[in-house]
Formats: sequence, C-alpha cells, structure tokens
Amino acid sequence: MDLAVVVPSVNGLPIVLECLAALRADASVSKLGIELLVIDRCGDDVRRAIHDHFPEATVIAVGRRETIPAMRAVGFRRASAPAVAVIEDHVIVPAGWAGAMVAALRDDGADVVGGGVRNAAVERLVDRAAFLCEYSHLLPPQPAGRVETLTGNNVVYRRAVLDRYRATVDRGHWEDELHAAMRRDHVVLIGRPDIEVGHKMHYRVRDYLAQRFWYARAYAGIKRESMSPSARIIRAIGSVALPPLLLQRIVGRVRRAHVPDASWIPSLPLLSLFVCAWAAGEVVGYLCGGGDALSRVA
Repeated sequence: MDLAVVVPSVNGLPIVLECLAALRADASVSKLGIELLVIDRCGDDVRRAIHDHFPEATVIAVGRRETIPAMRAVGFRRASAPAVAVIEDHVIVPAGWAGAMVAALRDDGADVVGGGVRNAAVERLVDRAAFLCEYSHLLPPQPAGRVETLTGNNVVYRRAVLDRYRATVDRGHWEDELHAAMRRDHVVLIGRPDIEVGHKMHYRVRDYLAQRFWYARAYAGIKRESMSPSARIIRAIGSVALPPLLLQRIVGRVRRAHVPDASWIPSLPLLSLFVCAWAAGEVVGYLCGGGDALSRVA
C-alpha cells in the first residue's frame, strides 16, 4: 500500500458512501494502493452498508460517544502504509488527489502536507453560511510552502513521523495540538492549497447552531485545563464580546477572497446566529468545562 486514508464516520448514510466512492474513483486514477480505514461510531447498519458497497475498506467499530480525535488516533494506529492521510466522511476528493498528496510528500521532502478545502454544498443558504462560519480561514488566497497551521480534514503525514507523536495524538485533542508539537520539534508543515477537496455537508439551522456550540464548548474546555480559576472567569467574560469580532473576521476574509456579494451577503443573518452559538459555547466551556461536548461534534 502507498497511502492509508483515515475516515472517521460520524454522519451516517448516505454521506460516508459518497466519500468512499470518490476515494475508490481516485484510486483507479492515481494508480496507487490505498488502504481505506473507516472508523465508525454510527452503528451496524452503516458498517454493513460500507462492507456491502466497499469491501476493500477496513471498518473499525467504536462506541457511539467516541470523539473524532480519538477515532483518528484509532486509524493512525491501524495504518500500515508509509503515508497516512486524514479526511472527513463528508469530504469529496477529486481524481488525482491521492497521487498529488503522495507526490507532495516526496517532491517537497516534507513530513506533513495539508491541502485546501472548498465548499461543495452551495445550493442552500444554510450550507453556505455554515461553511463560511467554519472555514472562512481557508478561503483563497492561501499561503503555499512552509506554514504554521494546516487543516485537519485534508492532510497527509509520513507514518514514521506520525508514530513519534503517538502520545500527543492519544490525548484526544484536535490536530492543532499535534501540529504545534511538531513545530516545536522543527517538523516543517507544508501548505499545498492547490490540492483541494470538496466539503459537502448539508445542515439544518438548529443542527449547525448545536454543532457550533458543542465545538466551542469543547475548545474552551480544553483551554480551561491549563488556566487558573480567575483566568477562566476572565476568558468567559471576554467571550461574551465574541460575536461581533467573529463576524467581522469572517466578513473580512470573504471580502479579501473576492467572494461575489450575492453568494455571501444573504448569509449574514445566519452567520450572526452561528457566531452567537459559538460565543455561548466558549462561555460555558470556560466556566464549566467541556463535559461531553467533544463527543457531540460531527
């Protein structure tokens, strides 16, 4: 095998099947041996469907409350290929993606390479607003070459390097912590925004409000662990002021990316709701901790 692809399955059917179909089509184009590792917390029906439609995939069952970072860790431990990529179950890879990621490791002499992410769910207003809320920092233009941060849903690692950070991965936090540990050890992160995947996720407003809340609560809960009680209270109070700051940041990125006004201005009312949920999650996280918020993120 040339490349292992770890796919946490958290959204059920039919989403994960579309993701795997794109990976299968890419394997035939890239002419690579791809080790598909699907870590599933959705249940037996989903696992049977994956087995029936994609018998080449290895499906690893985990509990329904398992977190995405912990699911990634399971996949990393099972991977045997020399390169290990991570995407999400609602990410659609284009033809040639696997070959481009493997070539980037080889040709750039890099240990970690991250690609770009575009919105592939553009028909509905709520989906466009959700993408801008979560991924405005990935709108073009994005830097290429040596970077400080990479997205966690379109990234590839040399397995030998990833294995050195097993203790960090097993802490169950998001990729930011892993990448920060790598940078401290002078591991170079390479950005390749030209190696782009599609983010194809459909939401209902209430569902995305919940997702923003849970994600933010989990984030603040992790940060809270290293803070004094007074610092937690200060950060919680400060989080009340987040909505206008977050909205201003998103709008600034959208304008710098020259996104047509007609495709994002109608999203402003929903974006205003979403950043309020984001701020509320941080307030609760700093005051009360993360609780089980991380296991609710999909």
